[in-house]
Amino acid sequence: MARTKSKSTIERYYGTGRRKSAIARVWLSPGEGRIVVNGRDYKEYFGRPVLEILVRSPFTQLGIEGAYDVAATACGGGSSGQAGAVRLGIARALIEMDTGLRPALKVEGFLTRDPRVKERKKYGRKKARRGFQYVKR
Repeated sequence: MARTKSKSTIERYYGTGRRKSAIARVWLSPGEGRIVVNGRDYKEYFGRPVLEILVRSPFTQLGIEGAYDVAATACGGGSSGQAGAVRLGIARALIEMDTGLRPALKVEGFLTRDPRVKERKKYGRKKARRGFQYVKR
């Protein structure tokens, strides 16, 4: 006797975002506009209005706010890096959903991964580049 599995046919689109040392895995699905990061609402998770605006910005630019649900898992880095990673992940997932959105997202810079990362501290230095203060007397 063959077992049949009932699969829900929910369309989900995936995008990976990176920023500084943060990585976000983002799944996009049609819905009411809920954004959940690591099991919590994004407003509660990020806590700063600037970061909330940053995360919503791809939807705002395209004028499709409230049309898709976002489920993201973010790890590494701080809150700012994670917000940037989620933003890039959302933009990439939107392109996977509809390639026609690429020009609009590209012009605004949502598809560009910000390459700036913290420079490592070197030996013989106080920070990455700052030397120790020289005392003459």
